[in-house]
Amino acid sequence: MNRAPIKSSFQQLYNSSPELQQDYEEIEITNNINNNRRDFVKSIVSMGLVTPIIPTVSNADDVVSAASSTTLPPVQVVATGDAKKLFNEGRALEAQGNILAAQRLYTKVTKISPRFIYAWSNLGNTLVAQGELNDAEQTYSKAINLCEENLKEAEESFGVKRCDDLYLLLLNRGSVRLNNGMPKEALSDLQRANTLRARPDAIILQNLARAQELNSFYAQSDKSYTTAISMTANEVNPFWLRSSMVKYQLGDVNGAMDLMKRVENRFPEAPEVRAAYAVLLLAKGDEDAARRKFLEIPDRQRIKYADGNFLEKVVAWPSAMKEGLSSLTKAVGDSS
Repeated sequence: MNRAPIKSSFQQLYNSSPELQQDYEEIEITNNINNNRRDFVKSIVSMGLVTPIIPTVSNADDVVSAASSTTLPPVQVVATGDAKKLFNEGRALEAQGNILAAQRLYTKVTKISPRFIYAWSNLGNTLVAQGELNDAEQTYSKAINLCEENLKEAEESFGVKRCDDLYLLLLNRGSVRLNNGMPKEALSDLQRANTLRARPDAIILQNLARAQELNSFYAQSDKSYTTAISMTANEVNPFWLRSSMVKYQLGDVNGAMDLMKRVENRFPEAPEVRAAYAVLLLAKGDEDAARRKFLEIPDRQRIKYADGNFLEKVVAWPSAMKEGLSSLTKAVGDSS
């Protein structure tokens, strides 16, 4: 069984925000995370947010089910017959980028084999790719429930094919919840995914760190971000910006600046990077340099950073960063 690659929630955040997605597309930021364990689904969620998703069945040769139920058909880990044929056709279309056609086929599979785990998870992939996060959250939940039911049955019955991808399913739902106004629920999913994975996983840690950050667990978030960075140290990723801001929130200005310099070197024209770098320059006492850096942002984009709703709902900066930015926008005349 092939695994589906998952973009970080940071990537998903930006893909689910058209304004930010445009900002980063303009400077051609890409952050495709390649992992042989996972197939890639174009969705996510963010600065290039990670995107972005879920386990995919490639060789569904047998129908393997959970223990029989008196009221429900068995859970299917693989598919056969018409469901198998449609599912594989959907996977091929998804790989070609024909998301709508793939979605139609996956929907048919859920009707033919409603207890087939990966019909629901792959349908969720296509919904995320279109920004339909509410529906994606529901389909991932369906896949998770079926997977958990299968695992319970596998414990009680010998020879039952196990759903081995629960951590990935939780990671995907957690990433969706993270970007759909459900930070507490996202944190729960991502903590479970991290526990089930049982070893450091950079993608899980990026998403977990973001969830910890949004729930104001900054010390935990800093630890998770630091571990994720140590696993990707040869390539600066957009989530490093979040790590820098968390360090600043914790009072580690020097650590925040060290990371920010590397991010700014990699993404020098990104408006959010310029704004955050300007805040750190201000914190270091160099107000002139801070003003110059902030004014490098084109007017149309810069004015957003004087909008409290944008800071709270779209980029979701930590409070210390927002306070520094408030001083900066006043200094340049963008706010009063």
